[in-house]
Amino acid sequence: MSLFHATADAYSRHRPGLPDEVVHLLADTLRAIRRPTLLDLGTGTGQVPAALLPVLPQLARLDLVDADRDMLHQADLALRPLLAGRSAAFHPIRAEEFTPPAEGYRADLVTCARAFHWMDRPAVLAMADRVTSPGATLAIMGDGSLWTHPAPWTVALRELIQSYLGAERRAGTTAAYTEPGRRYQDDLAESPFGDIEEHHFPLRRVWTPDKVIGYLRSTSFARPALFGDGHPRFETEARALLEQHAAQEDGLIEDGVFDVLLARRPGGDR
Repeated sequence: MSLFHATADAYSRHRPGLPDEVVHLLADTLRAIRRPTLLDLGTGTGQVPAALLPVLPQLARLDLVDADRDMLHQADLALRPLLAGRSAAFHPIRAEEFTPPAEGYRADLVTCARAFHWMDRPAVLAMADRVTSPGATLAIMGDGSLWTHPAPWTVALRELIQSYLGAERRAGTTAAYTEPGRRYQDDLAESPFGDIEEHHFPLRRVWTPDKVIGYLRSTSFARPALFGDGHPRFETEARALLEQHAAQEDGLIEDGVFDVLLARRPGGDR
């Protein structure tokens, strides 16, 4: 079962979207291609294609890959009004298992937002090499989470979660989350996509207690199932904590960075 099973609705309503600067950076990789194909890995509720469709009218085909069928259902609902006749296929499999859906298939942009750490990264990169056009771009991106953010209110919130679930960050019913053992740049450097650009976009988000509670329901480390019967009590305590911090001078501010790695085959088109 997916780590995010039964959290898809909260994910679609409460996860922050992509900054505009990131959307335009991704769109620029495709502007010279007449009818490009997008392959989005770990698509979740379809945030990446939903952001790209309005700014890329020439985008001809989308393939969305996620092992969680609930997530793909939410992605379908979000994307349907934006497609305007363009082709979208939903693949309920792990990213490593994706195979070309038709003879001659070639993706021009492969995106993976906030999901690469869950994957067998060498296997995903080998798959991407098999299914992409020669000048394709691979975009690995993310912005951390409230678990790792160092603001006073997020530290207090994390401590509250730990008081219920233990010190380790949870990643499912019984497992603990393990940080990637190496940088994504090192994974890419050893793959066919060794030509790497790094982009870092500062961001500021202003949260409300309601938004944070909704966000927590969508995460692998604080989804309701982890708390069992204690979840209503946890949410009551979390809301009181968040309202206390929201009333302070700084409020519920998240100052972070959205990181994007654009990787291509050496010698390929830019």
